[in-house]
Amino acid sequence: MGIREQASWARARLGRGGPPLDLLTAHFDQHTYAPHAHDEFTVGVTVGGAEVIAYRGGHIHSYPGSIVVLEPGEMHTGGPAATDGYAYQALYAEQALLTDGTLGGLPHFRDPVLHDPELAAALRAAHTDISARPDPLEAESRLPWLLTALARRHSTARASDDRVPGADHIARTVRDRLADEMLDPPSLTDLATDLGLSRYQLLRAFRTTTGVPPYAWLAQHRVSRARRLLETGLRPAEVAGLVGFADQAHLTRWFRRVLGVTPAAYRNSVQDTTG
Repeated sequence: MGIREQASWARARLGRGGPPLDLLTAHFDQHTYAPHAHDEFTVGVTVGGAEVIAYRGGHIHSYPGSIVVLEPGEMHTGGPAATDGYAYQALYAEQALLTDGTLGGLPHFRDPVLHDPELAAALRAAHTDISARPDPLEAESRLPWLLTALARRHSTARASDDRVPGADHIARTVRDRLADEMLDPPSLTDLATDLGLSRYQLLRAFRTTTGVPPYAWLAQHRVSRARRLLETGLRPAEVAGLVGFADQAHLTRWFRRVLGVTPAAYRNSVQDTTG
């Protein structure tokens, strides 16, 4: 059996014109990293095998489901802890993405290996989705939210009160902006600045009020608009661009999530009924 040494990078933009964030998906049978450090936080989830990492003068081990957080400037290595290798997903996040105005100090992770199955699953899902389809609003809606949750749950910095006064008004304002600028939505950073909020406060207010993050609300709004266009007889490939989806596949994915059928099936059924 051959040695599997696979690694792929993806770069997501956090909002329209926003800063980049790099994501790594890797599977190694034998590869061991040389000692090195990153300028950003490294946040990884082990998805297969076991990894051993030299860190802070000792060795730490991660297993499937482990979240590993390595702090900026900390020298470390990484390699297989067993003969079957290891696989993981990682992202490289600036410190501001873990605080976003909600912590009373710099986030510090005394224990670099964390057990939090719910958060690990959410990080994996977001990493997979955004690596495949790096949509700026989706990346900005999901990744800072999860990284802030990571810091609030597991760092030693004290979290401030996350209640947001006027959440309903904030959510309505954001919904109106997203609907009005559906084809080229503003970044959450710009929306938050206009409202005098941090990005986390905006996300908190929006999710508390609507039950979903902004990118998901916008996707559902686009599906509603797509239905109306499909009913006029337009083809799904035409409709996708008219409502702001990147392509027909993106439209189909969300259309099935919301309505349970493909856009083509919906269009045909509506036309059949009309006929």
